[in-house]
Amino acid sequence: MRIAVIGSGIAGLASAWWLSQRHEVTLFEANDYLGGHTHTHTVEVDGRMQAVDTGFIVFNPLHYPLLTALFEQLNVATRPTTMSFSVHSERSGLEYNATSLDALFCQRRNLVSPRFWGMLRDLRRFYREAPALLQSDQEGPSLGEYLQAGGYGRAFVDEHLLPMASALWSAPSAALAAFPARYLVQFMANHQMLQVSGRAPWRVVEGGSARYIEAMRRRWQVRERLECRVYGVERHAQGVRVHSAAGLEGFDQLVLACHSDQALAMLSDADPTERAVLGAIRYQPNEVVLHTDARLLPTRRKAWAAWNAHVPSSPMAPCTVSYCMNLLQGIDTPTPLVVTLNRSEAIDPAKVLRRLQYAHPVHDHAMVRAQGRWAEVQGRRRTWFAGAYWGWGFHEDGIRSARRVVDALEALDADAYWPLSEAVPA
Repeated sequence: MRIAVIGSGIAGLASAWWLSQRHEVTLFEANDYLGGHTHTHTVEVDGRMQAVDTGFIVFNPLHYPLLTALFEQLNVATRPTTMSFSVHSERSGLEYNATSLDALFCQRRNLVSPRFWGMLRDLRRFYREAPALLQSDQEGPSLGEYLQAGGYGRAFVDEHLLPMASALWSAPSAALAAFPARYLVQFMANHQMLQVSGRAPWRVVEGGSARYIEAMRRRWQVRERLECRVYGVERHAQGVRVHSAAGLEGFDQLVLACHSDQALAMLSDADPTERAVLGAIRYQPNEVVLHTDARLLPTRRKAWAAWNAHVPSSPMAPCTVSYCMNLLQGIDTPTPLVVTLNRSEAIDPAKVLRRLQYAHPVHDHAMVRAQGRWAEVQGRRRTWFAGAYWGWGFHEDGIRSARRVVDALEALDADAYWPLSEAVPA
C-alpha cells in the first residue's frame, strides 16, 4: 500500500518506521526538521559546542517499553539521569529540593516550620489515600475537588503537588485544578510516583534526543517531505488525496500523526464523530526558552535540581518550570544551561540561546472521554489518527498510539483496498 503519514513527532516517526518495512510511505512535515517535540539544538557555551534538548528529554525502560525497544533496535546510546525536583515559592519564600534530606532542608528554618512539616505529612497521606481513586471506573472528581474534599493544606497543594503536575504537563496551575484526579493518580501509580523510594531509574539519549531520529533515518526507506505543509486531505472510496506544498498526491491510507486539532483542520469532510472526538481535545501553547540565566534556578545552589518549579507571588499567576539541562543531560559546563517554560520576561535577553513554542494537550474530563472513543474514529474512510494525546501526552504514549494504528492497518485485508498505482497528478 501507499501510505501518507502527516506529522513527524514520535507518533509519525514510529508509524513511518514500522509501516515502511512493508509499504511505501511518504512522511509530511511542515517544519524544517523531523521530530516535533524531539528537538535538539547545538549551541556554544564556555567555548564548547553542546547538544541540548528542549522537548523530549527523559525515559525509563520500565515505563517506556516500546520506546526502549526502538532505541535498542536502532543501537541508540543512552545514559542515566536524575529526576530531582525543587520548588522556589516567591509567595511564601519557601525553597526546597526533594533529592536528599540535606537538600530538602536547604532552607534550615524549615526544620522548625509547622507549615513545612504539614506539607510533608500531606504528601505521605496523598501517597496513601489517592490510590483509592483507582478502584472505581467512574470519572471521579477533578483534582481541585479531590484536594479540597480531602482537606489537604495549601502548602502541599500550592507548593508541591500543583507545581509538580505543572512541570510534568507543561500546564498552568489553574488549569490543573480541572485535571481529573483519577487520571493524575493513575499516571503517578504507573510511574511509581506514589512512593518515597524504589522508583524506576530514568535515562536520556547520549548526545541529545535527536540522535535516535538520525539513526532511524539512516535505516529507513521513507520519502521525506520536509518544510511541506499539508493544506488539506480529500477522502474517496478508492483512496486519499493529500494537498500539500508539494502538490496533490494520492495514497491508499492516511495516518494523521499531528495534534488532534491540526488533524481536524485538515479534514474538510470531517464527520460528526470525528468532530466530536478530536474537537474535545484542547491545547495549551507554551513558550520555551533555552538560556544561560542562572537567576531562573533556585536562589540556593543546593536547591538546584533537574526540574525546578517556580511559584509566583501572585496567586493568579501560573506556576512555571525551569529544567537544568546540565543535570538532566550530564552536560559539564560552568555555565548553567536552562530550559524555561512560560517565564520569558524574567530571562536576561543577552543570555537567550533559543526561543521556541510548543503546544501540549489540556487534560480534562472531556479529553479522557474522547480517549475512550479511540476505536470510533480509526480506519474510517482510510484515515487513522496517532499522537501522544491518546494517552498522558508523553513519548511512550505517542509511540504506543502509533503501534495501535500500525497493528490495525496490518490487520486489514489488503485485497479489500484498491491500491493507487501512481500519484494523482496536480
